Amino acid sequence: MTVSTPDAASSGTLLDVARDVASEIWAHRDEIERDRRLPTALIDRLARADLFRLLVPYALGGLEVDILTAVQVFEEIARVDGSACWAVMIGNSGLFTAWLDLEAGEEIIGSAPGAPMGGVLAPTGRAVRVQGGYRVTGRWAFASGCEYATWLLGGCQLYNGEQARSTPTGAPELRLMFFPRAECEILDTWSAGGLRGSGSHDFRVRDVFVPCRRSFSSAAAPVQPGPLYRLPFLALLASMLPAVALGIARGAIDALAELAATKTPAASRSLLGERAMVQVQIAQAEALVRSGRAFLFETLREAWADVVAGRTISLRQHALLRLAATHSAACAAEAVDLMYQAGGGTSVYTSSRLERAFRDVHVATQHLAIATTVYGPVGRVLLGLDPGTPAF
Repeated sequence: MTVSTPDAASSGTLLDVARDVASEIWAHRDEIERDRRLPTALIDRLARADLFRLLVPYALGGLEVDILTAVQVFEEIARVDGSACWAVMIGNSGLFTAWLDLEAGEEIIGSAPGAPMGGVLAPTGRAVRVQGGYRVTGRWAFASGCEYATWLLGGCQLYNGEQARSTPTGAPELRLMFFPRAECEILDTWSAGGLRGSGSHDFRVRDVFVPCRRSFSSAAAPVQPGPLYRLPFLALLASMLPAVALGIARGAIDALAELAATKTPAASRSLLGERAMVQVQIAQAEALVRSGRAFLFETLREAWADVVAGRTISLRQHALLRLAATHSAACAAEAVDLMYQAGGGTSVYTSSRLERAFRDVHVATQHLAIATTVYGPVGRVLLGLDPGTPAF
């Protein structure tokens, strides 16, 4: 296995790579939408560009980039196609090998270096403790990219026989399990309004044995020492999601600007861009995207500086990370809505970038980690209370 070093890829180089690949994704946009997945040739191209290794530990041959670089790379891809970006983001599920012992991580990453992985954290599986590991049965929804992932991850509730296991606090004891793709059955369930090309089908396993070494608890400390993995577990995941929404919004602004320079609306002698309302709408959209993005990057920079310095992220800081992720995604969706409205009748056609951006951004922002339900726990923390939920 080739082991990367911290100097293996700079953020500037990776952004150039992302822009090059994005130009190739553009040619596949209709195919992605029609087939509800990325074509194999494009997956291979993304793998050769190392875009599925962004978050994999150095020790396992990954790039282990900082979180700000990852977010910028995802933005560049989403600017062209939201589904492709979602596939790249979820395809970086190799980051979870940072919580495994080195031997298990090498087993997983080494089986298909550079290939995409996937999975679902929701604990909808049942894992019964047996000698050497667990017997797992379960079904997981929203498993993006599961058709071409080499390994899939599934959250599970632990059992001793028929008895559910609990932590000392009385909460259900949960664990995440790695499954080889060959042990998983893909169920064709992904018929969705937006992000159609993400291939977010269900998958299930039936009485599969998972050795202990291929499982971990998200509450445990990561094995790998890098600062990327010292960010709060859920905050790390949530911080990547708005990159998709922000990239989609930037693409929508691009599309409206292009349309405004060429379209003369019905019963008008002036171009769309000469309408005062359209000028207001594009200015509002620009402000929304820039302000939401600024809040996200401000909180990420502060958190990154702390973990690099070896400082622990406080609960308040964690809450601000979750708030910035949720707020920036909401700003992106609002910006897309403005551009969709400004485009008039053109926006309703499936041939329009604005139509796809509208559908894609509203599916992206439905993700539980950046949904409006996050505001309540954040508000509790800002008022000096506990979050009121263990899923924070």
